[in-house]
Amino acid sequence: MTHGRSRHARLIGAAISAGILIPAVAATPATAATPTVSCTSAEAGLAAKLKKDITAALANRKGTIAVGVYDRTTNTTCTLRSSTAFDSASIVKVTVLATLLWDASKHGRYLTDREVALSRAMITKSDNASTTTLWKQLGLTKIRGFLTAAGMTQTKPGANGYWGLTQITVTDEQKLLKLINVKNTVLSDNARAFILKLMGQVVSSQRWGTPYGAPAGITVAVKNGWLSRATHGWRVHSVGLFRGAGRGYTITVLTHGNSTMNYGITTIQNVSKVIHRDLAAA
Repeated sequence: MTHGRSRHARLIGAAISAGILIPAVAATPATAATPTVSCTSAEAGLAAKLKKDITAALANRKGTIAVGVYDRTTNTTCTLRSSTAFDSASIVKVTVLATLLWDASKHGRYLTDREVALSRAMITKSDNASTTTLWKQLGLTKIRGFLTAAGMTQTKPGANGYWGLTQITVTDEQKLLKLINVKNTVLSDNARAFILKLMGQVVSSQRWGTPYGAPAGITVAVKNGWLSRATHGWRVHSVGLFRGAGRGYTITVLTHGNSTMNYGITTIQNVSKVIHRDLAAA
C-alpha cells in the first residue's frame, strides 16, 4: 500500500506541474485554496502583467499578505485577500484623523490648535499618546459614524481603548484612501488636503513600505503600522497615495505572521516596487 500511495502522490505531482486540473477527492482534508491575485484594467495587458508580477514578488514570502491597488488613470484594480481581517496597529491613525475632520466639518468648525498638534504628532511621528487622546475624545460612536459614512463596513474599532487592535481589511483601507484622493461628500477638500499634507510629512525613518520604488515626479503620502503579538508574530502594514505625472493611485499592503518587523517591510517593498514599475510603464 505504501508503494501505491507514493505512486499516487507522484502522479498528482506530475499532473499539477503539467497544469492539469485534478478533481477534488472527497477524502482529502478540507484546506482552503490559496487566494490568487485578481486584477482588472482598462489598459490592455496591464492587469495580466500586474497579476504576474505581484504573484512573483510574493512567491516564497512567509506570512499572510493582503494587497490592494487602485489606479484611476488606467482604471486598474488589483486585490489579494481583500476581506481578510488584520489588527490595524498604527494604520488606524489615518481613520482617526479622518473621523476628527469629518466630525468637525459636521459641526461647522475648524480643528483647534491642540487638535492640529495632536494630529500632526499622530501621523508624522506615529505618536501613540496623541492617538489615544484623540480616540478618547472622539469615542466609538463618532468613529463608527465615520466608518458608516465612508462605507467601511468591514472595519471593527478596537474595544476598551485598544485602537491598535481595530480590525481592518484591504477593501476598507482602499475605500479610505480613495476618499482622501478624490473629491467626495464625506471628506471636504480642506480635510483631504490636510490628511495628504500630514501623510506627506511622515518622518524619514517611517517612510518605508508602499513608497518603495515610486518613480521620480510622484508625490508620496504614506502611513505605516507595526505591532508584535504572541499570535501571528509581527503585523506590518503600509498604505500609500501616489500623485503626479498625470497619475493618481493607491496601494495597501497588510501582513501578519512575519518573524521580524524587517521581514514584513521587505515583503511590502517587494510587491510595491513591481506595482510602481508596472503602473509607470503603462
